Amino acid sequence: MHYHLLSALFILAAAILGCLATPRWDDLRVKHAWKAVPENWKSLGIPSAGTTINLHLALKPHREKALVTALYEEQVAEHVMPHPHSLELVKSWLIFHGVLPSSISVSHGGNWLTLTGVSVSKANDLLGASYQLYRHAETNETIVRTIGYSLPAALYKHVQTVAPTTYFSSPRMSWQTPRKRPGGAAAEQVNATSGDLVTTLLGRADHEVTPPFLRWLYNSVTYVPAATDRNVLGIAGYAEEYPNPVDLTTFMDRFHSPETRATYTVVEVDNGEYDPNSPTLEANMNVQYASGMAYPTPITYYNVGDGTDGEDDQYLAWVDYMLNLDEIPQTISTSYANYETDFPLDYARSLCDLFMQLGARGVSVLFASGDDGVGEGDCVTDGNVRFRPTFPASCPWVTTVGGTMRYKPEIASDLSGGGFSDYFKRPDYQDEAVTTFFETIGNMYQGLYNDSSRGFPDIAAQGYRIGVIFRNEYKLVDGTSCAAPIVAGIISLLNDYRISQGRRPLGFLNPWLYGIARAGLNDITSGSNPGCNTDGFPAVVGWDPVIGLGSPDFEHLQHIANLLP
Repeated sequence: MHYHLLSALFILAAAILGCLATPRWDDLRVKHAWKAVPENWKSLGIPSAGTTINLHLALKPHREKALVTALYEEQVAEHVMPHPHSLELVKSWLIFHGVLPSSISVSHGGNWLTLTGVSVSKANDLLGASYQLYRHAETNETIVRTIGYSLPAALYKHVQTVAPTTYFSSPRMSWQTPRKRPGGAAAEQVNATSGDLVTTLLGRADHEVTPPFLRWLYNSVTYVPAATDRNVLGIAGYAEEYPNPVDLTTFMDRFHSPETRATYTVVEVDNGEYDPNSPTLEANMNVQYASGMAYPTPITYYNVGDGTDGEDDQYLAWVDYMLNLDEIPQTISTSYANYETDFPLDYARSLCDLFMQLGARGVSVLFASGDDGVGEGDCVTDGNVRFRPTFPASCPWVTTVGGTMRYKPEIASDLSGGGFSDYFKRPDYQDEAVTTFFETIGNMYQGLYNDSSRGFPDIAAQGYRIGVIFRNEYKLVDGTSCAAPIVAGIISLLNDYRISQGRRPLGFLNPWLYGIARAGLNDITSGSNPGCNTDGFPAVVGWDPVIGLGSPDFEHLQHIANLLP
């Protein structure tokens, strides 16, 4: 990671603060704590002697209220910097606890501090915590975490969050094998080299979906990328998910043309170890549909690990890595989603702010909305029923992708995750659209969601019976994991077009999508996203928390994108 060390400043700060009144570093206040160990996790006891972790501290932005305005003006950097007094206080606290200045680095934006190689005992002292080793009952994943931590009262208003602490989950994939629906049929092998493939597929679009059909459906058949030397499409991969290049070649031979030579570049992040001999459906699907929609646009696959001994959060490791790059892909797709309640509030907000910084640097960041409709199971917490929004999908500064199915008409897929955040207020860009939705549904499900918050998804694409090559076999999968790279492919083509015209990429999409670009989206008015023992929200005219504003029409969006400076 690209950091600059501040050893000299730490020493100077120590000298200056030594002359001032020293805060009471033993006056601790709980920052976050779970009532019990999160579900499916079991403590294995105290980590072995000598275990170390890398602590990440997020400092609150000095000009927090100006951040949103700055996003639209692409001037976020000057606003994410913490107040100078925040840095001084944190430095004094660390020096008091014997943390060596040489082990501390500061992010390029100045708002994240990383303490390298902190012993578990030292972390416990700093945070009034009790770090233990935990194992997940289903995945056998082991991590070092604490179920609660505290900060000195003097730092409470200066430090937004600390990681790793109480965030236990890992990124969850948003796909599943197809479920049987009325009218469904067994998939047949598609021979992409015979006759008119599009005509063939139109008669069976309820049965399986492939790139030729998608390019026809979303009106991008005739566009040929022209800025492949400058435009890149990125894919974030977590949870030991690996694509396979041979499967990609087979896929593109079948669904593009035999002359296609599609490849991807792998970048290993935070000890991510790429193993193409252990491919997974998720990773294959992401790479295959990014390539299938945007070829020959270069694809970069970020294989994200979890540090050493599972101490790092993969979302944080990935976005931190990206923000420290000099050049970032103009479009990035992530097909993972967790429930908001998996994340401590301050931690989710800190991550969301980092996604905002990506948008301000001209990156279109897309996340899948999840596959549980309004929530899985009975959705009862502490005796109360509550819909279960997903994150990062609920972050206002990412573009969230829901799922559709069929065509003529295209309808909402019943697995499409959607709803309203319990963490983030409604952004101005979608206020009119969401207000109109509430006028349409009246008091439906009142009390089960936050009606003044960020609604999602924003856009949608096919997410039902998507054809994937896996270990040289043809498989079908469902999920918004499929929809995310499909939409990302369309957005990447739009960025390609703008770059080829000497213009800047679209960057943060949502104000544009909810504004003039709505005319370039196919409104979807049928279907719903059941969950939590309800029928879920309905798809209606205009925006809704099932498929957002609709699915993309590339040629119309291309024309609208041409109107921008």
